[in-house]
Amino acid sequence: MASLNKVMIIGNLGADPEMRYTANGSAMTNFNVATNRVYTTRDGERREETEWFRVVAWERLAELCSQYLSKGRSVYVEGRMQTRSWDDQNGEKHYMTELHAQVVEFLGGRDAPFEGAAAPQMAVGADAEGDTEPDDLPF
Repeated sequence: MASLNKVMIIGNLGADPEMRYTANGSAMTNFNVATNRVYTTRDGERREETEWFRVVAWERLAELCSQYLSKGRSVYVEGRMQTRSWDDQNGEKHYMTELHAQVVEFLGGRDAPFEGAAAPQMAVGADAEGDTEPDDLPF
């Protein structure tokens, strides 16, 4: 039986990205993206709802996101959803679902330095935590 785990979103960053390095030295950047949906109820009332996605980027993609993205910036993210779990100090189990980015395109938006020019984009193979080939770099 075939299966597919692929997510594509376009939205705006809710805060500046946060980059750090794992114990083995891999770069990792987290950022939150808000997507909006506008719809009309059966009563004719127009409503808007916002959905937040926690995005994780790895290696060179993480470095580029940390360097070029900022709060309010529009971004296209393509990747896969992953849920992880952990137990806190009280033994309670917690879950977090994240979008592990494989492609990120920097779009227009707040103080976008690339408006009118080709915005950098980064595509990473199916294993986003692996090495990035030089041919995959946008520069």
